[in-house]
Amino acid sequence: MFFLRSKNIFVTFLLPLTLGACATVSLDHPRTPSTVITDTEQTSLARYSDAWRAEQPGHDAFYPLSEGLDAFGSRLSLIDHAEVSIDAQYFLMKPDDAGLVLATKLVEAAERGVRVRLLLDDVFTTVDDGGLALLNEIPNVEVRIFNPVSRQGLYALNYAGNFKLANRRMHNKAFIADNQIAIIGGRNIAVEYFQLEASGEFVDFDMLSAGPIVQAVSNSFDRYWNHELAVPLEVLTAAKYDGKRDERIAFAQRRMADAGDSIYAQAINTELMRRFYAGAVRPYFAKSELVVDDPQKLLSKIADEHKIVAGQIAAALASAQSEVVIFTPYLIPRQSGLDLLRSMRQRGVRIVIVTNSLATNNHTAVHSAYASYRKPLLEMGVELWEARADAAKIEAEDGGTMLDQLTLHAKGMVIDRRLVIAGSLNLDPRSIDINSELALFLDSPELGERMAGNSLETIPSGAYRLELDDRGRITWHATIDGEQVVETSEPQASWWRRVSAWFQKIAPEDQL
Repeated sequence: MFFLRSKNIFVTFLLPLTLGACATVSLDHPRTPSTVITDTEQTSLARYSDAWRAEQPGHDAFYPLSEGLDAFGSRLSLIDHAEVSIDAQYFLMKPDDAGLVLATKLVEAAERGVRVRLLLDDVFTTVDDGGLALLNEIPNVEVRIFNPVSRQGLYALNYAGNFKLANRRMHNKAFIADNQIAIIGGRNIAVEYFQLEASGEFVDFDMLSAGPIVQAVSNSFDRYWNHELAVPLEVLTAAKYDGKRDERIAFAQRRMADAGDSIYAQAINTELMRRFYAGAVRPYFAKSELVVDDPQKLLSKIADEHKIVAGQIAAALASAQSEVVIFTPYLIPRQSGLDLLRSMRQRGVRIVIVTNSLATNNHTAVHSAYASYRKPLLEMGVELWEARADAAKIEAEDGGTMLDQLTLHAKGMVIDRRLVIAGSLNLDPRSIDINSELALFLDSPELGERMAGNSLETIPSGAYRLELDDRGRITWHATIDGEQVVETSEPQASWWRRVSAWFQKIAPEDQL
């Protein structure tokens, strides 16, 4: 059903300067507007939402999804129980087992009459156009690609030739079923986000959400779905199915028979999912707000008024009274961020930041830029932690290793143990200035206490704490196998990775 489309944009730097020949996608094309279906009060998911919120019907209800399989199982369960509509918005989708299973279940939902709208950002979605075209031709399914690069000619050349727009990406992630229950967070659709990849995992975080907040998520989806940058798939690909419809269906059926059915069963039968089905999961209740960048941000000159999500997060941090715990995969605070954190520290606010180490960071250039900020952060008293590459080793019952390495991908923070912020924004220039983002703000002392307390308890077992020695040099401290370990250079990173990080310091910080 899916094949990989090559999108190595970096080869453009090896091409001759023939950018004048690049092709672009016209944004002036027929598009049928559509909006969320609101008449869903009689659905089973509406009844589940009402029952889940019965204890405090005037509040929104939430449950954190920190385990990948739980997050995947929740999405699959919502697809199974949807009766009217499914809206899914993602930065990327891959042609792997996670993408296959999710697409197959979306088709099953469409075949029973559920309207499916799938909105994918273009550049890092590696499902090929033929596979998406096949999905798009299923009755009740519509696929749109956000801010696409032209398929005419060489993809990389088209990207470079239209860099000013192509560089601006939709980073939002949301999944909505029957306008009754939504999943908001940092996960994309690929095996590494859902504990389905044995070689490693992107440790991430989602929030299962029910109540009036879901209408806000649906409204946000509609804004992006109906925006001029959301291009119907049929505009991009003239050849339906690439002429290989039967081959693709047969391929998908073989893949599902080989692995998909077992992955589906594994995901919907986790302990948490069984508790959900039994009605034994008590949610956290909160007053909440969804904050979303306007999609017009991607067509506008970079300016503070377009940084809606980043601005509200900065304001929330500035209002902190006692403690902030931050998880971010990529940390490039720039001078404005340093000034904000320093002002918080001067007021006595405890600041704990967990980010990736060089060994766990999947974008070496980002780490190269971040490295220059470590010493100023430590000097002002920030408690800075970097993820250990071996922290995700999980031992199977037979003693074998199921998971070898992690990459921190979670984006969120807890302020004063009551304000929880979860969403798609990384603390780097790309998220703040260039891409569009969304964030969920929850005012819940109960959830805030749990998340902050659990985080501060577990961080030392999976991360190095950075400190300055008496000569002002950075050292990395951890307890490994019961022993205190002190490293004086980037821990667990290969010699080549360190050389690469040094070389990539040349990358422009404002593009990272």
